Amino acid sequence: MSRKVALITGASAGLGEQFARRFARDGHDVILVARSAPRLEALASALEKEHGVKAHVIPLDLGQPEAAEQLFAQVAERGLAVEFLVNNAGFGSSGPFLDQDVKREAEMVDLNCTALLKLTHLFARPMRERGHGRVLNVASTAGFQPGPYMATYYATKAFVVSLSEALAHELKGTGVTVTCHCPGATHTEFAQRAGTTKSRLFQRAGVASAPEVVEHAYGMMMRGRVLAIHGFLNQLAAFMVRFSPRFAARSIAAGLNQQG
Repeated sequence: MSRKVALITGASAGLGEQFARRFARDGHDVILVARSAPRLEALASALEKEHGVKAHVIPLDLGQPEAAEQLFAQVAERGLAVEFLVNNAGFGSSGPFLDQDVKREAEMVDLNCTALLKLTHLFARPMRERGHGRVLNVASTAGFQPGPYMATYYATKAFVVSLSEALAHELKGTGVTVTCHCPGATHTEFAQRAGTTKSRLFQRAGVASAPEVVEHAYGMMMRGRVLAIHGFLNQLAAFMVRFSPRFAARSIAAGLNQQG
């Protein structure tokens, strides 16, 4: 395959690390973005040795004001043209909304929504000018219904789904695709950070592995699929939400998000 450049946010662990490995396996250079410089450096070194690609490391906290603009400027300074943008960075929290630290909840919106919006706008415009490129926004099955006890996280993912679908429609015929990928519960560091490891959602059988989720997302992006949900049961659940009473959808989500 031709050697192109993929920018992956949240690349230091979990899905982000697996995305970096997947792109490198196909011979693409990668730009690795996350807060942890040591983790990124270690991953970059491994990818270069294993696959012979160039791995660029840019440590940044994308939740901070102007971080997206700083990242875009640093990429431009290195003379890199991003063909694949993977907006993967994000985090969640669990528990009653009014019991959460409101500053932390607002930071979640800044990272999960604002940073993704800015990066998509900044990097998709050059793609449109060139007439080719792909954007992959990592959302969640959480984006299809309200989620009591993870209220802010579910709301941010609903934003990602809506923005992605709208932009994909606007870009039809330009050579640029936007894919919104919606995994369900997945074994990564996300659950520990969000405090959901003991929730019914993560305690039940069928929690996916990061490599299988990434393989599915990668394939859907390469096909130009607009909305992709990983796993048959997750697809069925997302379909059923459309026909379920709203009170039922939020009640089911509440039950899954409560600690077991």
